[in-house]
Amino acid sequence: VQLVESGGGLVQPGGSLRLSCEASGSISSVYGMDWYRQAPGKQRELVASIVIRTDTTRYADSVKGRFTISRDSAKNTMYLQMNQLKPEDTAIYYCRANYYLDECKTAWGQGTQVTVSS
Repeated sequence: VQLVESGGGLVQPGGSLRLSCEASGSISSVYGMDWYRQAPGKQRELVASIVIRTDTTRYADSVKGRFTISRDSAKNTMYLQMNQLKPEDTAIYYCRANYYLDECKTAWGQGTQVTVSS
């Protein structure tokens, strides 16, 4: 499975961005996908998750009510809609796919920078 993120950029506080993560390869083996972020000097943290079979979602407390994870199976793409952005949301955002091919595996995208600043 290969992942490519897009959609990052510079936005003012209170603004919105939508990140995309396009998957290719053994798509049918993917059972879950996540968005992570890593701010300078901090550990990578889980932002949101989606279970492919049920579309069940989960969010970090820091983004609940502001971020929405979704997917479009026809486009093999996962999204992260980010609203009411805050300076503390500034980070590199990564998507991750969890899939099963003889064993459980993960794939990461290359990351996309999100900067929230006036």
